[in-house]
Amino acid sequence: MLTISMLDGGIMSVMELNMKNFDDTTSKGVVLVDFWAPWCGPCRMLGPTIEEISNNADGFIVGKLNVDENPDIAEKYDIRSIPTILIFKNGQVAETNVGLVTKTALLQKIEKIKTT
Repeated sequence: MLTISMLDGGIMSVMELNMKNFDDTTSKGVVLVDFWAPWCGPCRMLGPTIEEISNNADGFIVGKLNVDENPDIAEKYDIRSIPTILIFKNGQVAETNVGLVTKTALLQKIEKIKTT
């Protein structure tokens, strides 16, 4: 698990993705991956939304990948701006979102992917 101190002093725990577990984690089912970095203001703003989604995840996994610590994965998926959210289904990218996004929009995208 990844513990991150948020701007408001709260703590967030979500699945930490890295070179060791990324492929295995994203290869089965629906997985939301937040590509982020600790120095990125918009990433930190999106953090509570990702935490809320993770806390209520039903039928999918939520993970975060630090692009500074895992540049090879970021490069593989052509991540040029952060935050970037990729939603995988059975190992394939099914949806991409660059920049801030609402919880509602992400949950709608996840539900659509889960049912297709």
